[in-house]
Amino acid sequence: MYSRALKQSVRCYRRAPAPSSAEITQLLERYNAGSPPRPLNLSQLLSYGRPLTAESLLNSATFALSEIPRRLAVRVRSLEALPFIVGTNPFISNTLNAYRESFQFLATYKPPQTLEENAVFAEELASLVESHANDIPTMAKGFQESSRYLSPTQISDFLDGAIRNRISVRLIGEQHIALSHALNTPEANGVGIVDKTCSPSTMINMCGSFVKELCQATLGSSPMIVVNGDVDATFPYVPVHLEYILTEILKNSFRATVEHHTGKKLPPIIITISPPPSSPRSASTFLSIRVRDQGGGISPSNMMRIFSYAFTTAGRGAEEDDSGGGPYAAQYVGGSAAIGDGGSGQGNLFGEITGKGLQTGIGTLSGLGYGLPMSKLYAKYFGGTLELKSLEGWGSDVYIKLRCLGEAVDSAI
Repeated sequence: MYSRALKQSVRCYRRAPAPSSAEITQLLERYNAGSPPRPLNLSQLLSYGRPLTAESLLNSATFALSEIPRRLAVRVRSLEALPFIVGTNPFISNTLNAYRESFQFLATYKPPQTLEENAVFAEELASLVESHANDIPTMAKGFQESSRYLSPTQISDFLDGAIRNRISVRLIGEQHIALSHALNTPEANGVGIVDKTCSPSTMINMCGSFVKELCQATLGSSPMIVVNGDVDATFPYVPVHLEYILTEILKNSFRATVEHHTGKKLPPIIITISPPPSSPRSASTFLSIRVRDQGGGISPSNMMRIFSYAFTTAGRGAEEDDSGGGPYAAQYVGGSAAIGDGGSGQGNLFGEITGKGLQTGIGTLSGLGYGLPMSKLYAKYFGGTLELKSLEGWGSDVYIKLRCLGEAVDSAI
């Protein structure tokens, strides 16, 4: 009783987030944080590896030290611009402080002049990128607790911008890290993080094996995967992006299939690969993937919000419950679970995003609620698409269309 009263009393008092230091404020002004980052394209990012030399690698480091702080500055300003009471939330304020520290570190970092200095920078950059792995679920927790002060549209727009910014920062940072590693161990099939012969079939087998183990361990059974179409197709793409998309889609399909066919033989998940056309009629070429399951489809009431972060009822329920309606209660895609307000017997979306140790999502089968909207953002980032068609009572088809990055030189990053 005493501990609960103490917990409630602590919640009544929040510290205002500390303002930026004079140095950070000056740095933010220098990086023009009030305006969008300068437009860049994929061709510029990849140029430092074509060819990869000691000089081009050092130029890549200078480029990273110029562009990453610019993007971190945007995130700092966007977090500072949130309503005051939202900014006092400890999860939001902690995220803001982390961005400030990373921004200050990189904005004051001296560009490497030698390969030895670059090796140190690449290690520090890798640590910095990893330190922000939980930013999105951490912010989601903050928005859960502050949802009464922001509309669902405001939260969705903010997270869309945060995720796009996160993708660009990781692309620039991981590209330089990959080039630093490749200088002494060059890879014939890659230009940094872009694999020129990325194999969807290989990625499907890898992601499928991973999700199958999760599903088997969590639900006790798992469906088979059948891959057809052009199983030997390859295309230039960022493997880690395709891995994330496929993993999230397969987690949905596996769970839905098992739950919809309880006690019955599980039908397979069929994945069809359509290669880029050999003689494209337009300047852009795409590889397409269809993931088809028999997991019962999606009810019409949920179809309108499958690509939203579903913050409409967040933060208005009772005290957090570790059960959260079960590990799959919040996942709409391929299933029939409802989105509740956290009450008994209802799925609590935020319980899945935030109640399991602020997980990043790829290491658990449970629905975190933002896997599908994030997957769509990843697909759209280079000009692709991700669409879902549902046949209620039967199953769902997910259509993934990805632009070949060998020709996407104009793709903004």
